[in-house]
Amino acid sequence: MGNNMGNNYRIIIINPNDNVGVAANNIPAGVTVQAGEYAICVLDDIDTGHKVALKDIKCGETVIKYGCSIGIATADIKAGEYVHTHNLKTGLSGIIEYSYNPEKSGCDENSGDAAIGSNPCDLDLCDLRPNEPEIPQFMGYVREDGSVGIRNEIWIINTVGCVNKTAEMLAAKAQKEFEGLTDGIFAFPHPYGCSQLGEDHANTQKILTGLVNHPNAAGVLVLGLGCENNNIPEFKKVLGEYNPQRVKFLVTQEVEDEIEEGLKLIKDLVEYAAKFKRQPCPVSKLVVGLKCGGSDAFSGITANPLVGTFSDRITSMGGVSLLTEVPEMFGAEHLLMARCKNKELFDKTVALINNFKEYYIRHNQVIYENPSPGNKKGGISTLEEKSLGCTQKGGRGCVAGVLDYGEKAVEPGLNLLKGPGNDIVACTALTASGAHMILFTTGRGTPLGAPVPTVKIATNTGLYKRKRNWVDFNAGELLQGVPMDKLSDDLFNYVLKVASGEKTLNEKNNYREISIFKDGVTL
Repeated sequence: MGNNMGNNYRIIIINPNDNVGVAANNIPAGVTVQAGEYAICVLDDIDTGHKVALKDIKCGETVIKYGCSIGIATADIKAGEYVHTHNLKTGLSGIIEYSYNPEKSGCDENSGDAAIGSNPCDLDLCDLRPNEPEIPQFMGYVREDGSVGIRNEIWIINTVGCVNKTAEMLAAKAQKEFEGLTDGIFAFPHPYGCSQLGEDHANTQKILTGLVNHPNAAGVLVLGLGCENNNIPEFKKVLGEYNPQRVKFLVTQEVEDEIEEGLKLIKDLVEYAAKFKRQPCPVSKLVVGLKCGGSDAFSGITANPLVGTFSDRITSMGGVSLLTEVPEMFGAEHLLMARCKNKELFDKTVALINNFKEYYIRHNQVIYENPSPGNKKGGISTLEEKSLGCTQKGGRGCVAGVLDYGEKAVEPGLNLLKGPGNDIVACTALTASGAHMILFTTGRGTPLGAPVPTVKIATNTGLYKRKRNWVDFNAGELLQGVPMDKLSDDLFNYVLKVASGEKTLNEKNNYREISIFKDGVTL
């Protein structure tokens, strides 16, 4: 068996400290594959993206990938054996006590009292692109308040789910009537705005406020019913100051024909939007959300590290990147804490992680009930493994801000945003916090789109070729030998094109959705 050399097969070793590798293609049992210093006699059939032991691992020992623990072996594992959920379990537990240590950084065990450093961030992000002659530009829309948008759209934001269909009808009629005068007229239905209490009600108002204030919308029609908790007078208290030329309000119970009245108001908004023209804007004005969904084992090897290089590049130029999906930081949070600029941000990151764990505990749910069935089918076995791949979207730069759900991003650099892993909820949170677009990596594929351009980045070439109606960019080329620097440049240039008006597939297909986080009682 050992003499059957697998010259057509490849095992990827991510970190020299790893004791498992990743199959770059389907590997049958009985072949020997040279992987770095290891000549691996493969003992089981290994599917693409799945793990194979590089050396013997005893029951109870730590399984290492990305140079960090991804769990504990539940059986003795021989070199060459398949490693997955049948012989690997999470090593994570509940709430962890973290201690701030500016002198210490790197991988620590995620149990007991973890000493995590702030990491003084000796990586000078300003030197990441020493050959950049000047800050690149894109063609954006400069608003009257000085903010910049990358689209010149009209958005209909409803205060309550009761007027969802009215909003959709208005958007469809207005789009037809005012075709070509804006970048589009869109409604974003949701089920909330009434019968909510406390934090849920506040969350709805915060997210809707973020959407109303979003600079991709040149004009906004706020559409209400009239009797809801989040009625327009109450919503205005949360919204605060607004430009009456840019934001119009309509209470549908107070007019005879809400469609007719709505079209009149939208006509005014379209005329207002017409005054804005694209002009050169520095890339430092961009706010980009980072998201992954339908992940596979290549997410942490190709697409997420690629997006990480983009995050480092844009933040080095004064832009903002937003990393959310807090439950998919569990198991990798120590790496983020080690990159916090100061103790205040460290403490906020600790609260971000532990508060989300407490949310699980309040609902009597297992904190580490993740990854999803699709993730597991793609080769991800534990939450640590998923998180260590997921957080690579944030690159290597310092954590410059930690944001509450619905809070606007203002601090240049990498910001951590409170939000769940759920794709629609997370994308909505990123949009409401000001993301002009979202870089969305995926290994299995999804057509989901946010209200803002949602760039789908495939982790593997097979997905890219199969779902050309979903996927905008192929990070799978990294597995075919395309250098990271080359693909990083390609992605950066593509983002500038999108920011300047090139439509993503979610826009072409009109895949635009929102979903608001809910925790409590519905009356």
